[in-house]
Amino acid sequence: MTGTGASVPGALGAPSARVLAVGLVATGLVCQEIGASLAVLLFPQVGPLGMVMLRLVFSALILLLIARPAWRGHSARAWRSALLLGGVLALMNGLFYLALSELPLGVTVTIEVLGPLTLAVIVAQTRTAWLWTLVALAGILALGGGGWDRLTLPGVLFALGAAASWAGYILASARVGRDFVKLDGLALAMAFGALLSLPFGIADAGPALLRIDLIALGAAVAVLSSTIPYALELSALRRLTPAVFGVLMSLGPATASAAGFVLLGQHLSALELTGIALVIVASAGAVWAGRTRPALEPTV
Repeated sequence: MTGTGASVPGALGAPSARVLAVGLVATGLVCQEIGASLAVLLFPQVGPLGMVMLRLVFSALILLLIARPAWRGHSARAWRSALLLGGVLALMNGLFYLALSELPLGVTVTIEVLGPLTLAVIVAQTRTAWLWTLVALAGILALGGGGWDRLTLPGVLFALGAAASWAGYILASARVGRDFVKLDGLALAMAFGALLSLPFGIADAGPALLRIDLIALGAAVAVLSSTIPYALELSALRRLTPAVFGVLMSLGPATASAAGFVLLGQHLSALELTGIALVIVASAGAVWAGRTRPALEPTV
């Protein structure tokens, strides 16, 4: 899971600042995919929904400690925004981990990135941007043609659901950014998402939740997949424009494929790698085509 959905108006600074920002984004992507790989390794013990619960619970605890949000003084609209984002967070993470239980990491992230890609194309509202959709479609067809034996219908549907949820997350986070200051809205939303995941996670993980080692590993996944990427990406956005940041984030499928190969032994065929490359190019192109449009997400 993917990206934070955060985006703030950034300014291009000195070349050294931009190089540092690129390094921060790259480090965040690597940490995120290492966290996802670790989560996959824990699936036999806690299940995908149990892993979702552990990630959201620990992410919520960390954010609540950092943000210390006010529980009073918010409008009804603000609370609706936070609850909506929390629900999307729980759904997005649940579908993503369910897809990971069926598909290789690189393939899952490639399909998932179609959500923000489609949103970027719609926002751009240019003919050039729509062409990137055809490039992404070619990438998905290449993925299927290169590994039908490893694609399952449930896995693809889960990944497509995660893609749609990611697009919804971007829109919901924009609304939270308007209704709350700093990280308050995100912290409250994460807490609500964690509460929603509890019954499903407890049912999926069962007695495994009594093991301290698994709980500790779940906390590590939360830190690697959420806390570190959030911090690094927010720092990078102070040095980069949203368009450049979006292009960098489209490298997610590549880092996911590398993590899946190194950490999980998930080999990909040449055609599958070509498909991933096409989706990366389409994502970057669509974001760049819409670089003159206002950012969707003011602050998260």
